[in-house]
Amino acid sequence: MASESTAPTRKVVINGRFLGQPVTGVQRFAEEVTAALLAIADFPVEILVPQGVRPRSDGPLAGHDVVEIGRTQGHLWEQVDLPLYLKRHGTPLLIGLSSTAPAFYRNQFAPHHDVTYVRFPESFSWKFRLVYGILAPLFLKNARRVITVSEFSKSEIADHFGLPKEKIVVIPNAPSAFFFEHRTEPLADPGAEKPYFLAVSSPNVHKNFERLEQAFMDFIDGSGSEVELRIIGQQANTFAARESRSTANIRYLGRVSDSELAQAYAGALAFVFPSLYEGFGIPPLEAQAAGAPVIASNAASIPEVLGDSALYFDPLDVDGMSELMRSSAADESLRNKLRLDGADNASKYSWSASARKLSKAIQDVLPIVA
Repeated sequence: MASESTAPTRKVVINGRFLGQPVTGVQRFAEEVTAALLAIADFPVEILVPQGVRPRSDGPLAGHDVVEIGRTQGHLWEQVDLPLYLKRHGTPLLIGLSSTAPAFYRNQFAPHHDVTYVRFPESFSWKFRLVYGILAPLFLKNARRVITVSEFSKSEIADHFGLPKEKIVVIPNAPSAFFFEHRTEPLADPGAEKPYFLAVSSPNVHKNFERLEQAFMDFIDGSGSEVELRIIGQQANTFAARESRSTANIRYLGRVSDSELAQAYAGALAFVFPSLYEGFGIPPLEAQAAGAPVIASNAASIPEVLGDSALYFDPLDVDGMSELMRSSAADESLRNKLRLDGADNASKYSWSASARKLSKAIQDVLPIVA
């Protein structure tokens, strides 16, 4: 009788390690794509997690079953417990959607959102660079397919690692539905709110926040305006520490809930995205979904994602960034046009469409079982 470990299987397994991590853009991508895939898949899908890990109660996977395996956590779980379990259960196709993957498990789609850690190593901790520098070349080489989030990242990954482009599958990010739901939600007391520009990100080197702060202060000095710059986000522990500062007009708000984030987007005078490098750049797309005009850097993947729906500046040009702040603050008709163009652009992306692309890629490699 054939052993369980040699029988072909159409079961697909999701590497659910991300469910035990703080939610940043990568984890949100993994949650949303997994939830959308579960809704459409015509093949069995199972989510494997370390012991004690559950979907967050306010996330898209709330209420979904997970299978707890292994005895360890973190990288050790992913590199030892997970592949051992898979090999004992038919070597099913493993789908990775977060940041890392088992280095030597071959029947998998391995994730790689971007190569920011290569282009801007100073943004990342030495520990992250060490671990990723060892693991990434191995799991990317050994995987059947590589999942990334934009054509820009696909080219970057292929060039840096010497991978054939046909091995890389582009599964785009998308704004979650609740951002669209806040488009027409009025502020409780609009008169009590100062107008504000909004930025959302971790304040690390490649996010370019020092130039953003300088551009904003130049805008304030030139206009005498009472507009604020509000920055939402907190450094993940993979990033190198950077001291942030708050002034009378610049406020670092730290992490906020999803609902608070959507409301902040919706109430912003404009959303500013100054990044030097992005593999995708989901915050401006979320901002557009929630109704904010967007002014953004013209670097890396950002024009691919936003198209003609935003105003662009050179992220190294502080004066150009400041000038777009001035023009967007002064021109209501311009802001309204950006809101409409942004809504159209954001509606082009959906988690269900991304899940369909992933499902097709999975179907292409699954064994045919009689």
